Amino acid sequence: MKVFRLIILILHLGILFLLLGTLLNAYVPPKIFPWFNLLSLGFPVLVILYAIFTLFWLFSWKKRTFVFMLAGLFFMVPVQRWINFTSDKKEKADLKVLSFNVKAGLLGADAVKEYLNRSDADVIMLQESGSKISVRGMEGSGKNGVLKVFSKYKIIDSKELIKSDSESNNAYASQTDIEINGKIYRFINMYLEPFKFEKGMIKMDGLKEEDERKMKNIVKRLIPVFKKHQDQVSTIKESIEASPYPVILAGDFNSVPNSYEYYHLSDGLEDAFVKAGKGSATSFHDYKFPIRIDYIFTSKTILPVSYTVDRTVKISDHYPVIGKFSLNH
Repeated sequence: MKVFRLIILILHLGILFLLLGTLLNAYVPPKIFPWFNLLSLGFPVLVILYAIFTLFWLFSWKKRTFVFMLAGLFFMVPVQRWINFTSDKKEKADLKVLSFNVKAGLLGADAVKEYLNRSDADVIMLQESGSKISVRGMEGSGKNGVLKVFSKYKIIDSKELIKSDSESNNAYASQTDIEINGKIYRFINMYLEPFKFEKGMIKMDGLKEEDERKMKNIVKRLIPVFKKHQDQVSTIKESIEASPYPVILAGDFNSVPNSYEYYHLSDGLEDAFVKAGKGSATSFHDYKFPIRIDYIFTSKTILPVSYTVDRTVKISDHYPVIGKFSLNH
């Protein structure tokens, strides 16, 4: 039994250090050390294992339980970025924003249009939009076929921040200034460099050599994209910091919570899910693994009232995410 407990202790300490590594994404960029960003992908599994081992020490009546419980407090906020439970807000929402990667309508362009038309959103931010999407009664901006913004309010200005060159860069970002009740807000819509995985590329078959080959190929694909994201995040951050208006940043980040991308794009902004979400924030449902890569962040002068992942809609490999906000709190 002593040997078994020693093994559990070593594993538990190892998981603790791996979890602490994910926190270093706030400080260490992928171009210097990309492996911390790789750890963020496994954060849900690491946290679950950490909790199981902590319960093991608790039921074993070991004093080290309290040490691991105290260390676990470091991960309370990181866990909230995946699973959260907030109380209902008293403030009244006066802006509804919908962000949705529609996968160019490949799983049903007519169904996408129908959903958007009945969404009753004030601002719609689409990624992988295709060129044929339109919404009744809403003004639109975006001509690249990847990012589109639709608004019930007047669009003052719009421009591209990042545009794909099809070789070294496949990311897009745009900013759209919208006047709402006499005040201008900057909406930044983004689609960071995709990893371009297919299910067969990541599905493990139980064959040692084949699975090892797949794992090596996955890492080889992830690391270069992390490094590209660093430059793309820098460009978007410049627009956020230079904005004379309150900002709403939304889109498909192709990055999970607690990653370098998350820490640096959310810096100075509020994660609407953390402030007003309930349940799971998982937004990409094509794999049997909890993946949150769609977000809505806002300036601190904008109050998130509610945040919903609409899991009733399966017309893309992403779920729509919907935030309601108070602009006059």
